[in-house]
Formats: sequence, structure tokens, C-alpha cells
Amino acid sequence: MNKKKLVVLTGAGISAESGLKTFRDSDGLWEGYDVAEVATPGAWRKNPQLVLDFYNMRRKNTLEAEPNAAHYGLAGLEEYFDVHVVTQNIDDLHERSGSTKVLHLHGEIFKMRSEKNEALIYDIRGDIKYGELAGDGAQLRPHIVWFEEPVPMIEKAIHIVQGAEIFAVVGTSLVVYPAAGLLSYAKQDIPKFIVDKRIPYTSSISHLTKIEKPATEGVVWLARFLKEKHL
Repeated sequence: MNKKKLVVLTGAGISAESGLKTFRDSDGLWEGYDVAEVATPGAWRKNPQLVLDFYNMRRKNTLEAEPNAAHYGLAGLEEYFDVHVVTQNIDDLHERSGSTKVLHLHGEIFKMRSEKNEALIYDIRGDIKYGELAGDGAQLRPHIVWFEEPVPMIEKAIHIVQGAEIFAVVGTSLVVYPAAGLLSYAKQDIPKFIVDKRIPYTSSISHLTKIEKPATEGVVWLARFLKEKHL
């Protein structure tokens, strides 16, 4: 039996319930840091050590975090659907919960790359040290898409979304572009779902079901609904 293609766009809200902070929740700070000071090319040029320290701490935080019911819920849907997760998150909680098709739009915390050649990528579990060089002799930096940088995986993500037969958005404010624009690439006539504790403005979206719950509760509801309705 052919499984229907379910595409899920996830954001910081799904990882927040595993204890990984989001910077958009309150004052624009991320773990006490101004995003402009740690997550932009200008920040890297100005103070690479601060940027490395920040992401080294994010890496430690991610190692200590555990997948939650929302991650496991999406992974469990692979039994019934051809599930593709497109995530804005840099953590590996989707993979650890068992999801097998995960596309990271904004990079991965457990990877590092040459600051000059974005194709020269290495795995990293510990700290990236200033002075530690890639194979091309350039400084190693986090394999993260910073603000003001292009998103190399967006075209692949668009292709995945265009093929969706069911589309869901979980735990994202839909304000960070180009990721937020992915919703517009889903076919108009397919079922769409948004799970978030604060549903973003979506008045022009057709066939949309809004699930105003935290990710853990909302994904449980969504999974039960999809299985019962045999969508």
C-alpha cells in the first residue's frame, strides 16, 4: 500500500518542551545573548570566540536534552505515512526520536565547516576551538545558517513541500523567512494543520485546521486525528 506523503515543518516550539530555549518567546534574547552578537556574519567577524562559545554551549545543551512526545509522535506516524520533516531547528531531536527523513533548513549543531568553503563539513560533538582549522586551512565555524545568510536547503525543501499530500506546521511562529514561505508552496486542496500554543496569522490558507496547543499535546491530537480519519 502506498503511504500518503505527510510533510511537517517544525520550529523552535517543538524543541522548547525539551528545554531548548527559543529567542522569540520574550525579549529577543537567546539564552541572554543578543542574536545580532552571536548569530550573524558580522558577529563572526567582530568576535569569533564569542560566537564559538555560544554555539559550544548550545551543543552541550542539545546533548543534555531528550526528545519529547511531539518528536516521538511525528516519528511514530512513519508507520502510517511517508513522513518528511523539514525543520528550522539545529538540534538532532527528530533523528533521536526515530524520524528517518529530516531536512535541516538552518544547519546542524553537531556539524562544523570551513568558514570559506561551506561544502567542507565535519561532525563535531565537543567544542569548536578558535585556531582549529578545516582541511583548506580556514577557521572552522558552526555549520549553522546565520541571519543575513542564504538558506542553501530552501530549494530542496520547496520541492518536498510541493509533493505533500498532507502538510503540517508544528511549533513555528511563521515569521522567519524563507522558511515561513514554505506554507505557500503546499497544494491548495490538501489538508493542512498548524499546531502551536499561539496560532500565527494564516487567514489566506485553505483547508486549514488550527490546533492551538503546545507541540507535545498538539502532535498527539494530530496523530490520532490523522490515523482515525485515514487521511
